[in-house]
Amino acid sequence: MTVMSIARFERFFRAAAGLDVDKNDLKRYSDFVDAKLYDLLTVAQATAKANGRDIIRTCDLPITKGLQESIHHFQKIDQEVEIKPILEQLATHPALDRTPDEETEAAYPDIIGGLSLALAQSFKILHPDLKNPQTQHWDEARAVFDLLL
Repeated sequence: MTVMSIARFERFFRAAAGLDVDKNDLKRYSDFVDAKLYDLLTVAQATAKANGRDIIRTCDLPITKGLQESIHHFQKIDQEVEIKPILEQLATHPALDRTPDEETEAAYPDIIGGLSLALAQSFKILHPDLKNPQTQHWDEARAVFDLLL
């Protein structure tokens, strides 16, 4: 990731929840994004299969009301931070039994953005005075997301 990308990543977490993250947090963040996108696609794949389709559509993704609201909030923040191009690079998925259609793949950056916003806000919910998340904080937030997604 370029220095400019790292600066945008840091700016995003400051705008989303007043957190100071650094390049050392990028690996944790990338692992989180990969895992949660995979989880969403795994459920979407099962939905597509149950509906007799060979492709995954956006409507197959298990987007909750809260995640939808986080996506909308992310889109507003992104107008200032412009992190979406970076998220497009992160928006890869493993081979699946069902192939996502173009509309679904195009939605990945916004979905990842919504997940990222929810992640940042979850740090503050779990630790209201937190400024710089450490490994323990990342592990706790990840455990909460693992319960829900």
